[in-house]
Amino acid sequence: MKAAIVTIGDEILIGQIVDTNSAFIAKALDDIGFKIVETVSISDTEQAISETMKRYQNQVDLVVMTGGLGPTKDDVTKKTFCSYFNDVLISDEEVLKHVTILIEDFYKRKITQMNIDQALVPSKATVLFNKVGTAPGMLMKHEQTFFVSLPGVPYEMKYLVSEVLLPYLEQTFEPSYNVHQTLLTQGVGESLLAERIAIWENNLPSFIHLAYLPSPRSVKLRLSTSGKDKALLENAIQQQVEKLVPLISDCLIGLNEDETIFKSVADLLTQNHLTIACAESCTGGQIAKLLNEIPGASAYFRGGVVAYATQSKIDVLGVSENTINKNSVVSEQVALEMALGAQRIFKSDFAIATTGNAGPSKGDSDVEVGTVCLALVSNYSQKTFIFNFGQPREKVVDFAVNKAFEIIREEIIKNNS
Repeated sequence: MKAAIVTIGDEILIGQIVDTNSAFIAKALDDIGFKIVETVSISDTEQAISETMKRYQNQVDLVVMTGGLGPTKDDVTKKTFCSYFNDVLISDEEVLKHVTILIEDFYKRKITQMNIDQALVPSKATVLFNKVGTAPGMLMKHEQTFFVSLPGVPYEMKYLVSEVLLPYLEQTFEPSYNVHQTLLTQGVGESLLAERIAIWENNLPSFIHLAYLPSPRSVKLRLSTSGKDKALLENAIQQQVEKLVPLISDCLIGLNEDETIFKSVADLLTQNHLTIACAESCTGGQIAKLLNEIPGASAYFRGGVVAYATQSKIDVLGVSENTINKNSVVSEQVALEMALGAQRIFKSDFAIATTGNAGPSKGDSDVEVGTVCLALVSNYSQKTFIFNFGQPREKVVDFAVNKAFEIIREEIIKNNS
């Protein structure tokens, strides 16, 4: 089963808003066995919509379109559907009743002609009733292809996909399955990882596909396959995972699709009843944010200090002026005193600290731009590190944050195994 996803609207094309609808729809369709062959964004014009529909006609089983269903004159999807299917618009009584109640009873204002026109749908369409908004979805079929039009408002689209469209598709199409297994690795680059697992990869069965998904300091390996027998597919994937894990055990973080090194650290802290605090300069609170945003953070996260200015490192964290003058504010010695200060203030088992020149220009230190010093103190040891992550600034911060979590994770595992 093949599907294409189309988002309609000039606001997407000019970068005014970010298209999040396509990701949600793609995940939902993948879960019920569809293969997404393409995702595109097009202008809100009859010509663009019509040409797109013609291009996908009989090339895919399903086209899901979002946007272009509002009450204003520039929303032309319904009109284009009528032209494409040689149909006319009629008023759907159930939709009109719903729109009237929503406008007059909920919003407490008189219904307008534009609101009434929301109930207009092509006469041949299967109406996808929208309980959470005024614009109904539409489903129509021509030859071998189903065309679905959904409102672009995310919460309305999500409701219609989850509650109306997916049940319809599951009843209409023969069951099929997409099986994925994602492994998260940290600290080994994509090319080195590929070299390490080359023999294993070359021996993968032809029906299993491997994808490398790199991001700063981490690489996800995703195994995918599709077919009718879900148990057989899952077993085939599991056999390959069992062969792969020993090859990457030193850098493997987890086997969950949503796994991150941040969540891994949070889980390790929680499981071992440990607490952590942080003192940040160049990372500007990013470590604290990532520690805090995971549910249950109160069990392990004691607090953090963003001591960006040199004086704040002295006044808040108790870093010695002599240490700064002797070694520079961007130094392992200063990072260590920052970490000790955070551990003292928050009475935590661990404390991580960062200080550096993220760039693009130098601050209160003459060390090379891109230099970051980290320190981790615990009940077991005190460790310092120095790196140069290059440029641009965003890269320096991302790499520093990820490296900090790598260091924390390694230390917890080492001392609690």
